[in-house]
Amino acid sequence: MSIKSDRWIRRMAAEHGMIEPFEAGQVRTAAGVRLVSYGTSSYGYDVRCAPEFKIFTNINSAVVDPKHFDESSFVNVSGEICIIPPNSFALARTVEYFRIPRSVLTICVGKSTYARCGIIVNVTPLEPEWEGHVTLEFSNTTPLPAKVYANEGVAQMLFFESDEVCETSYQDRGGKYQGQTGVTLPKT
Repeated sequence: MSIKSDRWIRRMAAEHGMIEPFEAGQVRTAAGVRLVSYGTSSYGYDVRCAPEFKIFTNINSAVVDPKHFDESSFVNVSGEICIIPPNSFALARTVEYFRIPRSVLTICVGKSTYARCGIIVNVTPLEPEWEGHVTLEFSNTTPLPAKVYANEGVAQMLFFESDEVCETSYQDRGGKYQGQTGVTLPKT
C-alpha cells in the first residue's frame, strides 16, 4: 500500500471524477482575503466545509444513543461561520463529493490551523468504492466558543492505494452511508 501524490490525485479527479468540485492547486486567498487553505497538496487534498451545520445541544436533556439518535439533539445553522459552544460538538459536510476507487482507502486528518485552536476534526475512513459528501465531526475541546469557517479548508484527505483490489467494497456491502448528501446523522 502506498500514499498517493498530487499528480495521482489530479489524474484521478480528471479521469474518474474522484473529487468534485476539484481544485488542482492550493487556494490560500480569495478577493485578497486570507483563507484556511484548501485544494491539492503534496500528498493529499484539503477539503472545505459547506455552509450547513448541525450544532449539538442539550436543550432536551437527551441521551446520545447511536442506535436511537434523537435529531432534536442538534440545532441547524446555515452560514459562512459556525460558532461551536465550549466543550461541544458540531456536524458539517464537505463541499466536495467523493468517489473512492476500489483499490483505495482514504484517511482524513484535521488541519493544524484548527487543531492549534483546540478544534478536533474527526472523520472515519472512506472505504473502497464509497461515494458521497463526507460528514465532518468538529469537537470544540476548549472552554471558549470556537469558529469554523465555511468554504475554507478544514481537513486533509490522504489516499492509500493497495497493490490489489479489495474482495468486498463498501458498495458491494450496500453500506448505509453510500451516496450520502448533506449532513448525515448516525444510522443503524
